[in-house]
Amino acid sequence: MSVKAYQRKLDVKNGRVDLSHGSGGRAMAQLISGLFHQAFGNEWLARCNDQSAFDVAAGRMVMTTDGYVVSPLFFPGGNIGSLAVHGTINDVAMSGARPLYLSASFIIEEGFPFSDLKAIADSMGAAARAADVYIIAGDTKVVERGKADGLFISTTGIGIVADGLDLSADKARVGDRVLVSGSLGDHGVAIMSKRQNVAFQTEVVSDSAALHNLVAVMVAAGGSSIRVMRDPTRGGLAATLNEIAHQSDLGFRLEETSIPVKPAVAATCELLGLDPIHVANEGKLVAIVAPDLADAVLAAMKAHPLGSDAADIGEAVADDRKFVQMATGFGGRRIVDWLWGEQLPRIC
Repeated sequence: MSVKAYQRKLDVKNGRVDLSHGSGGRAMAQLISGLFHQAFGNEWLARCNDQSAFDVAAGRMVMTTDGYVVSPLFFPGGNIGSLAVHGTINDVAMSGARPLYLSASFIIEEGFPFSDLKAIADSMGAAARAADVYIIAGDTKVVERGKADGLFISTTGIGIVADGLDLSADKARVGDRVLVSGSLGDHGVAIMSKRQNVAFQTEVVSDSAALHNLVAVMVAAGGSSIRVMRDPTRGGLAATLNEIAHQSDLGFRLEETSIPVKPAVAATCELLGLDPIHVANEGKLVAIVAPDLADAVLAAMKAHPLGSDAADIGEAVADDRKFVQMATGFGGRRIVDWLWGEQLPRIC
């Protein structure tokens, strides 16, 4: 008669991660099967290999990788887990691709609560399923106390972009329109408000969301007239447009009054001495679109739930200095030069 070894269940409610959960033994297998497989469960993970093989449709493959070290780990509108899924999906989608699969690597600090880890993993699984994307491979490491800020997540995303669609930051042309999909700064202010214990009458919630379905309707409306799309994450709109300006060898002229910003976000930025165009977003995109189809693309964006507040905020202009200029609404302009770490005064 064979005797099956007793295996204690994870105490998800009160337990904490210890070094044995990263040692490759029974405790690690228990963590992976009892927590991550339950959160992400799909046919590829169920095979328990060190990699996953998958079929791909016709077209070109797109791949991205990213790391997530957000603090705090939980914030209004999401947590590091849902953020990792949305952010990686969006990086794939900005090429016009349909995201298919993700991998996820976890670096967990010893003593991290299982309850928090489960909440984060569950939100990752829910975000992936909502986007019809699968987390099919992963890795887990545990480090000693003080060697990580609770939890770090690294991800890789794979997608397929149709032949004939080639979006790139060096393709913007003079006269192109600058479109944004909605209000700016929501995510960054939600994070900062939690970190700084700033209270609002109406809570500011992160805009974290997967944008690939919005991208699909934009591509259907504009096709190759869409020059480039970017999600303005770290550094916000300012950093994104400065990067595109330098890659395409032109400048941008924006109308400040056309840039959508929620009142609570604007008030918080003023309180903290920030400009909303410098603040991170996780559920918004910027598109540079040829003028002949810009209105059609904007209409498609406005018809989608994630683009209902979309706006045309300016245009690409000839500028050897590669400046992003913004009309202030008070008869002046200021130069936004994020790449060099400064905002220049109103000089034109």
